[in-house]
Amino acid sequence: MQQPLAYLMRPKTFDDVLGQEHLIGKDGILSAMIKKQKPLSFILYGPPGTGKTTIANIFAESFDMETYFFNASTDNKARLMDILNTTNFTNILLIIDEIHRMKTDVQDYLLPFVESGKATFIGLTTLNPYHSINWAIRSRCHLYEVKKLNDDDIKKAIQKGLHMLDIDIKIEPNALDSLVRYSNHEIRSALNLLESVSLVLKDGDTLTNSLLLRIAGNPKYSLDKSDDNYYQLLSALQKSIRGSDVDASLHYLARLLVLEDLNSLTRRLLVITYEDIGLANPNIAPKVLAACEAAKMVGMPEARIIFSNIVIELAISPKSNSAYLAIAAALDDYSNNDTGEIPNHVDNNKIKLDPSIYHYPHDDNGSLNDQIYLPDKIKEKTYYLPKEETKYEAALKVRLDLIDKIKGKKR
Repeated sequence: MQQPLAYLMRPKTFDDVLGQEHLIGKDGILSAMIKKQKPLSFILYGPPGTGKTTIANIFAESFDMETYFFNASTDNKARLMDILNTTNFTNILLIIDEIHRMKTDVQDYLLPFVESGKATFIGLTTLNPYHSINWAIRSRCHLYEVKKLNDDDIKKAIQKGLHMLDIDIKIEPNALDSLVRYSNHEIRSALNLLESVSLVLKDGDTLTNSLLLRIAGNPKYSLDKSDDNYYQLLSALQKSIRGSDVDASLHYLARLLVLEDLNSLTRRLLVITYEDIGLANPNIAPKVLAACEAAKMVGMPEARIIFSNIVIELAISPKSNSAYLAIAAALDDYSNNDTGEIPNHVDNNKIKLDPSIYHYPHDDNGSLNDQIYLPDKIKEKTYYLPKEETKYEAALKVRLDLIDKIKGKKR
């Protein structure tokens, strides 16, 4: 059985790994762990084909530890129990693929072993762990980004691949650039495509751009997904809607629709609705939700029409980020400052002892009274600053001014 070129070229040492000097170079943190023989639990995150699994395997082989592999999307708790309870080793290394998919019950079982030192783990994921992995896991490990490979890295891999294939062919410069693009900056894809090329060409031939296109087929869709980075495309869509550029919004929507990941698109549109449109046009929120649900129900290609409708409306809609700024300020204040204790008249335990300390607003004129519910240390704080650019939020400000007057608060 002939093994694929990408498998044959999988690096055996860190010296063979392209890129990632910040992790595995002379002064890299993983190199330091190996040098001092002190492995710590960590998560490697980054785009596909950048070497996460290879780095984890080489790292594991550098220690005299029993290594086990666990796939969080397919393996269950019983498999983890079998690994952790049947080994005679005092310390094992667990490589966890797709760690963002690890279920809560599996996490709960693993964490005591990590804390006791019996298990050290390396998590692998293509997603940003700050968004996709819960705090219980993140707080017990280090997070290291495996960066997207640049053009030169991919070209080096292609040249090594040509040498291993032992075929004497030339590649035109523009064809080499296209080969890099068509690979989506993934070494595995580049080598697979190079192997396909080697079946068509013979010694002395030249790979041209037109010939590469015939061999690769139409790479446009995969190019959009990787070259521009899928999450960058989502961000470009949000920035275009936020900037009220309807044509740019439709352009990035089109590029995203080609990939047919309707779930990610739906999540982003809902975020945009509340982050960027916000209180300037609150009536649009149920319309966006209904449109997203309808689009997923009918699927592509008809979903494109529904998404187009709602994206146009979002782009042209008035904008307000006042709610986004308000909660960001409140979170920052609580995280970085001593905000004090909950006031007695807001604390249920204190109210039970003396019900008179709490004034029930519905018993007061206009359902308003002068009680302040913030802790005493920050009772003068203001987080929400309304914008008066739309009728709705201007009306909110009128109501808020009345409330502040009764409570004796300056905003």
